[in-house]
Amino acid sequence: MGPRPRDPSGSARTGRRRRRRLPGSAGAAAPAAVVVAAALLASCGSEGEEVTADGTPVLNWYINPDSGGQQEIARRCTEENQGRFALNVQILPNNPQGQREQLVRRLVAGDSSVDIMSLDPPFIPEFSEAGFFAPMPPEVADAVSEGVLDGALAGATYADELVTVPFWANTQLLWYRQSVAEEAGLDMSGPVTWDEIIDAAEQTGTTVGVQGRAAESMTVWVNALVVSQGGDVLANPEAPAAEIEVDLDSPEGREAAAIMQRIADAGVGGPQLSTADEDASAALFESDAGGFMVNWPYVWARGQTLVEQGSLEQSVLDDYGWTLYPRVDADVEPATPYGGINLGVGAFTDDPDLAYEAAQCIASVENQTYYFLSNGNPPSNAAAFDDESLLEDYPMAPTIQESTQLAAPRPQTPFYDVVSTGIQRTWRPETADPETTPERSAELITEVLRGEALL
Repeated sequence: MGPRPRDPSGSARTGRRRRRRLPGSAGAAAPAAVVVAAALLASCGSEGEEVTADGTPVLNWYINPDSGGQQEIARRCTEENQGRFALNVQILPNNPQGQREQLVRRLVAGDSSVDIMSLDPPFIPEFSEAGFFAPMPPEVADAVSEGVLDGALAGATYADELVTVPFWANTQLLWYRQSVAEEAGLDMSGPVTWDEIIDAAEQTGTTVGVQGRAAESMTVWVNALVVSQGGDVLANPEAPAAEIEVDLDSPEGREAAAIMQRIADAGVGGPQLSTADEDASAALFESDAGGFMVNWPYVWARGQTLVEQGSLEQSVLDDYGWTLYPRVDADVEPATPYGGINLGVGAFTDDPDLAYEAAQCIASVENQTYYFLSNGNPPSNAAAFDDESLLEDYPMAPTIQESTQLAAPRPQTPFYDVVSTGIQRTWRPETADPETTPERSAELITEVLRGEALL
């Protein structure tokens, strides 16, 4: 997620591992990016925009921290555009909420320095509703949506309009120990359900790693369980706050609570079930008790790093298997969790057309492939998965691609923070009850949206 900086939503995680050196790879990216940034001795052009000493327009790209990949992409795009623009990277705080707050402060003030921003998908509806994005020209929308996997395209869209440029996408997989699945007689070559993996863990005395902590990861889990059954957390997510209908108190919501309850009652969630985040789940899976786990692809790079450090046996990593997220209903494909980063062009930029040109360069298939190989962040475009060299470092790449195609974003509402916090306050695996948890959660969120309660 191990990855640093942390992001429980799966949206800004960065895997660190030893990998073959690529031309302009992350290991060499930081110094190059520093050179680019240092060269941007900006002054004001005729219309107030920033320009370099030689008159090249400067575009500020606000990024989430990573392992240097975005800085390297900025360097590449600056070099390749033959003087049309120079990308200047501005690094946001580690925490997604901190990133949001800094961007909101600037955009509320009409800050023209926010040309491009790397944005966590759950914040996209809020930014769009507030008018923080420059309108995307139709020809750009056509170009940046071509070949994009369905889940990533849905996550970049609000109110049936593409408002951000898909950059990289993240999705959770079902990870399993091959030896455990074999012992349980569980066929992992086809779809598996939550009930099946819980039964298998009970039978083998192993665990099912989940994220039970009161954090964003809880919203990710609840949303995936509900939407995988064809339900929705919100019936009308684009409605005004007072009119939003929370749809958690439903058969789908009650079944989601029943799955959590069963994991807790069966004792397969591990000793830290209600406080487990992604890293705790990964550590449980790496232990002798490891059996199954839902988590982001970073756990593969994490495992390789631990092997290199001597704290994990190679035989454990060799035992890893992966497949699509568990189904709730054996006959219905899962709506897999979705994260990643999209590119928004600021509404107050001095040159939106140039900013969209730069965003297209950043999100090119070539740069998405590079970013996956160097920083471990999967592509949003299907064409980027065509590079067979991906399989050397990420043999689960085809499964990631399939999972992203099936992925469903979290509730796309401008009031996402209220919805997510309300879920985090009311859902816990160890206290989940189908008869009370969905109803209590729906009531709390509705009351806060109506202004009748505070979080």
